[in-house]
Amino acid sequence: MRATVFHAAGDVRVETVPDPKIVEPTDAIVRVTHACICGSDLWFYRGDAKAWQPGWRTGHEFMGVVEDVGAAVRTVKKGDRVIAPFAFSDGSCEFCRKGIQTSCTSGGYWGGENDGGQAEAVRAQQADGTLVKIPDGASNDEALLRALLPLTDVLGTGHHAAVSAKVTRGTTAAVIGDGAVGLCAVLAAKRLGAERIIAFGRHPQRLELARRFGATDVVTERGDEGVARALEMTSGGPEAVLECVGNEGSMAMASAMARPGGTIGYVGVPYGSEKGLDLRRMFGDNVALVGGVAPVRAYIPELLRDALAGKLDASPVFDLAVDLDGVPQGYAAMDGRTAIKVLVRP
Repeated sequence: MRATVFHAAGDVRVETVPDPKIVEPTDAIVRVTHACICGSDLWFYRGDAKAWQPGWRTGHEFMGVVEDVGAAVRTVKKGDRVIAPFAFSDGSCEFCRKGIQTSCTSGGYWGGENDGGQAEAVRAQQADGTLVKIPDGASNDEALLRALLPLTDVLGTGHHAAVSAKVTRGTTAAVIGDGAVGLCAVLAAKRLGAERIIAFGRHPQRLELARRFGATDVVTERGDEGVARALEMTSGGPEAVLECVGNEGSMAMASAMARPGGTIGYVGVPYGSEKGLDLRRMFGDNVALVGGVAPVRAYIPELLRDALAGKLDASPVFDLAVDLDGVPQGYAAMDGRTAIKVLVRP
């Protein structure tokens, strides 16, 4: 089969690799029908993720059709269309039972040393605890399938930011970042009933989509100027800050603008973000920091219901579609900020 393979910074290639096979009785083989390129993939693409090794597979967001299952698999069968959250988990360990499947003692992440979703097929480990069956009636509705694909990562991650920041009905929320996760965080905050949503970003097209998703205000200033605008607009800061970037500057903004007694929900992959934390200010004003890697598997059932009902659709974040051969061009487009998020149809 063909799969996308990392070689070096700026160098991902679609190559022929061995077909996936059932190794453990808990495995399934999934033929990939839809996948994505994630903003977090850009860390290794840019050479910022030093642990990445040449030959590792790429892609952690995918959906597809089950082609085969191991002897112990009970919840899915051949022919089922399924969603795969970006981390696999057994569904039964202490942490899975607590709803933090990303800490599963038998789990892991797609890509790297495991099969990646930017491929024709995947060996899906821990199939029962991981894969979520899509109802048969949705299987042939392409528009609906595109709406379901963000549940593999970015929509669940945006939701995690909103839940962590304690967004409820009537909340004033600030969303830092206009990438796919930030835009999904706007959508999630709206869904949870936020009364005012301030989106921070730099790109007019993305901020227009933020408004479409529910942002009531947009701010293009960054750093101290952005913080000053937030404090002025909210008479002292938003009570919920959704940090969706993961760098030093975004965390500095978040920790400076949060209202006393407020909460920062952080979901940006932390590459240097801890350096931006103003812990003294947070300590003095009782600002909480909550979040981390999103346990997307825990959120899929709830979000899936709304997506199937037509109440939740993050698919407009896909502004470029490629086939498998086009994956390298998709990475270049996202790296150059000419695409928000790339849809891959192997």
